[in-house]
Amino acid sequence: MSAGQPRVLAIVPRTAPPGAEGQALLEALPLPAWLVETAACSVVAVNAAACELLGHAADALRGSAAATLLATPEDLAYWDALDAAAPQNLHSHATLCAADGRMLHVERWIRPLQPGALLVTLRDRSVEQRAGDEIETMLGELRATLEATADGILVTDLAGRIRSFNHRFAELFGMPGSLLEAADDGRIHDWMRRSVVDPEGYQQRLSVIEDAVLLSCSDRLELLSGAVLERVSRPLWQRGRTAGRVYSFRDLTRQLAADQRIAELTHTDALTGLPNRRRLAERVLEAATCSRRTGDGFALLLVDLDRFRQINDSLGHGAGDEVLRSVARRLQDCLRSGDEVARVGGDQFAMLARGVDPETVQTLARRLLNAVGQVCGDEDAPFTLTCSIGVALCPQHGRSIDELVRHAEAAMRAVKGAGRANFRLHQPRVQSDLRRAMRLDHAMRQALVSGRLRLNYQPQVVLESGRVIGAEALIRWRDPELGEVSPAEFIPVAEETGFIVAIGDWVLSQALRQAALWHERGTPLPIAVNVSALQFRQPQFVDRVASMLAVSGLPPHLLELELTESILVRDADEALSRLQALSQLGVQLSIDDFGTGYSSLAYLKRFPIDKLKIDRSFVSGLPDDDSDVGIVRAILQMAQALGMKVIAEGVETELQRAFLKSEGCAFFQGYLFSPAIDAISFEHRLLRAAP
Repeated sequence: MSAGQPRVLAIVPRTAPPGAEGQALLEALPLPAWLVETAACSVVAVNAAACELLGHAADALRGSAAATLLATPEDLAYWDALDAAAPQNLHSHATLCAADGRMLHVERWIRPLQPGALLVTLRDRSVEQRAGDEIETMLGELRATLEATADGILVTDLAGRIRSFNHRFAELFGMPGSLLEAADDGRIHDWMRRSVVDPEGYQQRLSVIEDAVLLSCSDRLELLSGAVLERVSRPLWQRGRTAGRVYSFRDLTRQLAADQRIAELTHTDALTGLPNRRRLAERVLEAATCSRRTGDGFALLLVDLDRFRQINDSLGHGAGDEVLRSVARRLQDCLRSGDEVARVGGDQFAMLARGVDPETVQTLARRLLNAVGQVCGDEDAPFTLTCSIGVALCPQHGRSIDELVRHAEAAMRAVKGAGRANFRLHQPRVQSDLRRAMRLDHAMRQALVSGRLRLNYQPQVVLESGRVIGAEALIRWRDPELGEVSPAEFIPVAEETGFIVAIGDWVLSQALRQAALWHERGTPLPIAVNVSALQFRQPQFVDRVASMLAVSGLPPHLLELELTESILVRDADEALSRLQALSQLGVQLSIDDFGTGYSSLAYLKRFPIDKLKIDRSFVSGLPDDDSDVGIVRAILQMAQALGMKVIAEGVETELQRAFLKSEGCAFFQGYLFSPAIDAISFEHRLLRAAP
């Protein structure tokens, strides 16, 4: 029968069926069965179980050729070669296509019963076959999974006999193929034991694991090859009881190397190879702990390279990196036994020096200065590098890394401010000043928000008549905790932090509001307001002044802005542009504290300045100090030549006033006439009393 053709039962002439007794015996069989006449190879009897399995009625099956009921190649060959005189038994598995098209897996027996008859019996093993196929599929998937995993797997029974393993297991232990093929459990276990660095310890741990059948654990094995394996052991459960053990082996070699590298990078500067700030902090903590126990002190030296940015800008970052590496080597050459050096920033290094006193650490600092100060570069472009060193001592200046670094940085900045290329030990007084400045900065910001700042006004007076012709607005501050804080103390802090811009805007707005109020009451009075250099350089400064004037309603000529000389000499062209814009608004301009800066006559001639104010430091010595006398006369003569008015500040005695009057100074302000007073007092005492 060719493939694809429907199976048709061949009909042969019927032979005499067996008797009722024979049919009853067939029906009694628990399996599908039929009788075949040997001579004709045709079916002569069939039981109901066979009819059900084959899907045909008994009448349709009786008389059929035996080869058509089960037409596998094996059956066809059997019936074709059948020797009727001496038939053979046949027992094997076969497949059967049922009438409904299902493929059945069967177990088939053909046995001679009596001369001329054969008994064919079948057992449907389709369910068993499917279960076996599923098990085989699962085993295949499991084997593929075990082989695909990166871990080595070893399965043993309770006696330690090897039940299974994957190739990764053999690969990790470097087992030869011949050993695996021999399947000798003892030799495999012996190979594993001899592969580890500590065979005795390995065997002891393995014995403990095997004795404790319920134990789950993990440990590490260091192999002679240098590999490090993590061994994880779990009980093997079968039918609710332990049947052995499953070991998994994971190669940790690369992971441990990577972890070690990460740890090194975490604590090492990549450019110089020196310890980094984190490692230094750990070492300082260790040294501080030791210091508490032994009483020995140590020092932290912060080494900051001077003008290092110029090297990067002129020679490039590659050359700058090479300089940093060179400095690192030089600093290492200065180390004593037990000392450590680290790179803690871009061009900043730190040295931890143990067992030192102030005299010893100064000697060490000089050695570092000399080491860094060696010639750098090549023959074509040699240059000399210098550094500034700040030193903090433990326990005198602190014990934590934060305290010591902060104090060393403060000392280092002091060296920078004093000209660089030197060293300095931390001065607690300077640090207390820094804390005071931080406290002032915070309190200032709170004072501006909560309205604790105020303005006082100092009258500006005609020397000849004593008539008040203007007022200078001066800021004052009383703090609930700090008390009355002098402007000489908080204004420099505000300038350093940049908060002076906000303060300056507040002063200008308050002064304009007060001057506008006086103007509305019929007593127009020019108001002078100090402008800091930082405030003047703000991009929108002129627009801010114009906006505040418009909001206040004060005529612009009643506002006088007092500028410092530093404004004029820094970026003169930009300053000239802004001064001209202010002058076009109608605002009056004056130079405050004239003579203390570096103004040139060329600048004064170009700038639209209306008034010069002689600084109080030149007025205080009048009329006895010849230097002050000469300076004041020179200022008055220069102002007359340039067509500017002059007002003297800080006039406190009648002799000072008389001298200024005799020299032609028109105006003054100072305690001789009145200190700066609040707006109400100013109005009652001076404006209402004015003729």
